[in-house]
Amino acid sequence: MDAVMLSLSGLGNFALYFIVSIILLFVFKVLYALVTPHDEWKLVKEDKSVAAAVGFGGSVVGFSIALAGAASNAVSLIDFAVWGAVALIAQLLAFALLRFTFMPKIVERINNDEISAGVMLAAMSIAIGMLNAACMTY
Repeated sequence: MDAVMLSLSGLGNFALYFIVSIILLFVFKVLYALVTPHDEWKLVKEDKSVAAAVGFGGSVVGFSIALAGAASNAVSLIDFAVWGAVALIAQLLAFALLRFTFMPKIVERINNDEISAGVMLAAMSIAIGMLNAACMTY
């Protein structure tokens, strides 16, 4: 019984980090929707766009990977929130990098439901998230 109680002693910290993670994920979703010129939610929910779903899903996964890196390396909840914000900015920059350098027609292609464009956006977002998480070791 003592082992169970000892194991559960970190439940409060888990809950705090998890709540901050969910808040940051929600903020990411809102900011991502603001910086992308296409309306992901409309494309996914109303138009049933696979390209938009794959691209947006990859962005969420990429951000979550970076957020996990921030959580596992944080020395405090404030430290986690700060590095979570850094991860958020890096993920938004990943979209800008793809849009303005490698695939300038990414928005048009996602609006046209070109799955290859959604896959490239997802891949870039996940790659940036993995690099972001790896760089958060200190």
